Parts: sequence; structure tokens; C-alpha cells
Amino acid sequence: MMTDHPQKITFGTMRDQGTRRVLVCCRDHKCGHRGVMNADRWPDRLRLSDVEPKLTCSVCGKRGADIRPDFPDARMGSV
Repeated sequence: MMTDHPQKITFGTMRDQGTRRVLVCCRDHKCGHRGVMNADRWPDRLRLSDVEPKLTCSVCGKRGADIRPDFPDARMGSV
């Protein structure tokens, strides 16, 4: 299957790496709406890139999103 965007990790891999939330950004650069979603509704075997073209922006109504894992901020030791 040919896609415009590279395949991303699966939701299962993302959860194994410590997060259950995703950052979702509208793919329309003029809109730029973004939010955070709980990813528990998607099965482990599904890739984040498989969901991206199916989402619709709640602000501008365009289909397509960029989805990335919402990893917690890294702790680089005490300051």
C-alpha cells in the first residue's frame, strides 16, 4: 500500500513505551488546530498512520491529521 506519509509505530508499541495519549494536529497548515486524545480505543496492532487520514478536524472540518505519541517530558536529572 502506497501512502503520502511514512508508517508510524503501532498503538501497542506506543503503550509499551509508556504513554496512552496521542497529540493530534490538523494536517491543514492554515488551521493548525491541535489537541490530546486518549488512545485506548484503538487496538494494539493498528498503526498511528492508519488512523491519521480518518480523523476530521473539529475546527476547520478538513480530513487528515498528524498523530504522535504524547510522551511525558523527559527528566534529565535534578537542577
